[in-house]
Amino acid sequence: MATEATFTVPSDQFPLGTIFEQLPDVTVELERIIPARDVVIPYFWVRGTDTDEIEEAFTDHPGVKEIQFVDAVANEHLLRVEWAIDYDDVLSVLTETEIALIEATGTNQQWTFEIRGDTRHDIAAFQSRCRELDIPITLTKLHALTPLETDTEAALTDPQEEALVLAYERGYYESPREVTLAELGDELGISQQAVASRLRRGTNHILGNTLSDVTAPSR
Repeated sequence: MATEATFTVPSDQFPLGTIFEQLPDVTVELERIIPARDVVIPYFWVRGTDTDEIEEAFTDHPGVKEIQFVDAVANEHLLRVEWAIDYDDVLSVLTETEIALIEATGTNQQWTFEIRGDTRHDIAAFQSRCRELDIPITLTKLHALTPLETDTEAALTDPQEEALVLAYERGYYESPREVTLAELGDELGISQQAVASRLRRGTNHILGNTLSDVTAPSR
C-alpha cells in the first residue's frame, strides 16, 4: 500500500541550507524535481527577502554545481539549481530509490521533507540508504494511504490540511480577517511565508479537484 512519510534534516546538512548563513529569516521551498541524465535539477523558491542579489546569498557547497535566478515576484524569488553528480544527499537518494518528493521546505532550523513510496518497504529502503551515506534524517511521521480517502484528502498533504483547518477555525477566511498569517505561523511553528504557501497549495488542490468535477463532460 502506498505510504507517505515526513522527515527532517538539520538546516546545515542540505546544500541549499547555506543561504541561512546570510539570510536566516528566509524560507526555501522546492518547487519540483526534474531527473535529467542522472542530474537532479529542482526549481525552488526563496521567500522573505527583497535582496536583488539572491544568487550571491548562497555560498559555495560541494553538492551544488550551479544556481541560476529565474524570476521574482515581490519578496519571492524562483531559482534553479543543478546538483553535482557525485554528491550524495537526500535528493540523490530519492532519485536512486525512486521515492516521490511531495514537498520540501527549509528554514534556519531544519528542512522538512514529505515523501511517498509505493509500499512501506520503499520508505524503509530509503531510510536504510540514507543511513549508509550518513545522511542525518529523522522520521517524524509515517502513514499509509487508504482507499477511503477522497480525491481532495489524498491531494492534500498533512501540513497543508493542518494549515487550512487552523486558518478556517481561527477566522482567516472571515471578512475582515480575525487572524493574521504571522499569528497562524506562530501556532504552527513556521514562518508566515510558509503558512501562505501551504494555504495557497492546499486551496489550489481543493479548487482543482472541485472544478474538474464540475467541468468534466457528461457521459
